[in-house]
Amino acid sequence: MAGSKSLFDEYLAQEVENSKGVRFPVKTGILSRLLIREARCDDLHPNPEDEFCSPQIGPNYKIISAYQQQYVDALKISQYYYEGEPIIVERTHPDGYRIINGHHRWAAALRTGQAKIPIRVVNLTHEEDVKKILENSRHTKRAAIDLDEVIFRREGEAPLERPLPFPWSRLYKERIRLGVPALFHLLAKNGYDIWLYSSQYYSTDYIQNLFRRYHVQVDGVITAIGKRAHAAGDAGKKLEKQITDKYQYTLHIDNETVLQIFSGSKEFRDFPLGGESADWSKEVMDAVETIEKGEGENEQP
Repeated sequence: MAGSKSLFDEYLAQEVENSKGVRFPVKTGILSRLLIREARCDDLHPNPEDEFCSPQIGPNYKIISAYQQQYVDALKISQYYYEGEPIIVERTHPDGYRIINGHHRWAAALRTGQAKIPIRVVNLTHEEDVKKILENSRHTKRAAIDLDEVIFRREGEAPLERPLPFPWSRLYKERIRLGVPALFHLLAKNGYDIWLYSSQYYSTDYIQNLFRRYHVQVDGVITAIGKRAHAAGDAGKKLEKQITDKYQYTLHIDNETVLQIFSGSKEFRDFPLGGESADWSKEVMDAVETIEKGEGENEQP
């Protein structure tokens, strides 16, 4: 695949066409995700929903050329294999992997004749997963929280929960803000579904299993929200509307406020937090208990 731009365009279009009505994402077990670290370039398939595959947008050949130079430079040193940032993929039926993030690196690898390339296999939440969660849920209230900005914190940013014991600390390296498990326990006790959002490419089951180690349950996990929302377009907006329409209201919980938004209405209630990181979870739980008691004043946006 070291040929011209037009040859790669033809190859890309053929790959997209070959996937129609044939390939779909399937879940990969945690052991396989830990062990699989590379794949043959021709076992990777482009994502038809990505702008990379769009005839109106398509590949950026300046980016591809820059990656090609990186590969050539790496091969001069190792004479074997480029060991850079892995391409994010999902396993697909009947074979291979669908690229989630890293189309330009994949294209560069093909065009420089790479046999294999580093990958990281993830399980993302798809429309059918969301529909199943909503169908099985008996709750009419939801809490929505950002993993990156609110839940996962670094040393010094906020008080943290104790690290998980070995060997779980080797698998789950993220640190959780102090009081989050207690907050999730309170939310579940009061009949809330807990939905977590992240811009990172976390596997759904990875996040759910992490919180199980803290003895709490997470109901929905939506990851890679920026990239995927752009690719999904109106379909993504429709899916999020299905989620919000399921619930009478949603609590949007962040670092500074708890915002209660009522579905199908412009009404909301705002519960500001004091801003002290050490008291964050207690203040959020106080706001939840106030909401459950039916106190607080409605505000119009």
